Amino acid sequence: MKPSPLVLLAVLSCISSASSQDEKSPPQVTPARIIGALPDGTPPPPEPAKPAFIVATDDILATEIHHQGGRQIIVQEINPIDLPPPPLAAPPVDKTDPAVQARIAAIRARHPRNELIRIGANVYHLPDSSARTLITYWPNCEEQPVTLWSSADFSLLWGFASFIGSDGKTRSLMMTWSNLYTDSQQRLFARLGKPYIAPQIPDLPPGKATFVITSGTLTVDALASIQSLHDLYNNEHDHLLTASQAREQANLAREAELRAHPKKATDITLNYWLTNSAAPSAKGGVR
Repeated sequence: MKPSPLVLLAVLSCISSASSQDEKSPPQVTPARIIGALPDGTPPPPEPAKPAFIVATDDILATEIHHQGGRQIIVQEINPIDLPPPPLAAPPVDKTDPAVQARIAAIRARHPRNELIRIGANVYHLPDSSARTLITYWPNCEEQPVTLWSSADFSLLWGFASFIGSDGKTRSLMMTWSNLYTDSQQRLFARLGKPYIAPQIPDLPPGKATFVITSGTLTVDALASIQSLHDLYNNEHDHLLTASQAREQANLAREAELRAHPKKATDITLNYWLTNSAAPSAKGGVR
């Protein structure tokens, strides 16, 4: 049996990191830009209706009805239903097989390696200044992080998975972030009778977003990734801000709609059947 493309992609992901170290492409200069469209709060198209699961009356063996939250939960024991056998496990991939190597090379050509930027961002909103972001960055997903302060509002860097960097390389962004409002925290700590210790934020120049490293060191490649992320922010700031504001307005509109027209609880039917054997079987389950 031929190995599936998914298996080949898994193998490729394990070896691409090492091989890419030897395949350095010459640096390019290109405007950093987002790949794909940014979500702006527009609801997605409705999903197609799922086919109804209908149990014949003669196949219903027992019924129990429970009431919860204004709805009925109907639990029915039904006659067993024949289920398809589980899929066979994919065979192991022999990376020394010339055919496998050829397919890996073809996949690599179609899907160039993307560098993953893995960061955590605490966005501080200051009453007398623009936002400042404390970034924790794990270069190459290593355990030892590097911390940076940035004048970019990283809460806007949301809604996209990949972008083209300033050097022409494609990068993916995996980020967790939070918003912290210092004036609100000061009031909260005051109510609790505790002192509020404000973060020590270094001076950053006005104008385009920039950053300063406060702990750890960055390699040339890691520095290029962070710089590309800031270039993207500077190039796409208006686009990012407009999309963020549109999402916020859409969320407020949905919340108002739900308050005005709360959803009604709908009844649920749970169907199950019993098997007589403890051994794995193609029969048994809940629909």
